[in-house]
Amino acid sequence: MRRQATEMLKGTLEGIVLAILASRPAYGYEITAWLRDRGFTEIAEGTVYALLVRIEQRGLVDVEKVPSEKGPPRKVYSLNDEGRGYLEEFWKTWSFLSEQLEELREEGNGSGH
Repeated sequence: MRRQATEMLKGTLEGIVLAILASRPAYGYEITAWLRDRGFTEIAEGTVYALLVRIEQRGLVDVEKVPSEKGPPRKVYSLNDEGRGYLEEFWKTWSFLSEQLEELREEGNGSGH
């Protein structure tokens, strides 16, 4: 089950990260910690950083470099208008998929339409 959950998560992680950033700006480690606190313990920090680079390159976030007490400045990511539009589409797609999957599950349990 763990491997299956990890594979499913890979496909939705971008939307999850954008949803986190919709609530507040954050830097990579904060996002990773948020995910781990909510049970997504299999996600490597490097995976989150690679995803942040991709969404930055695609123009879905704004980035601000903020001084850090330890080491180089931190990149703080915030969702911009382009990212909000993309997130809205993600939620529409998620709703569609979850409804279809729920119908399939009900049909498989003999309680379908």
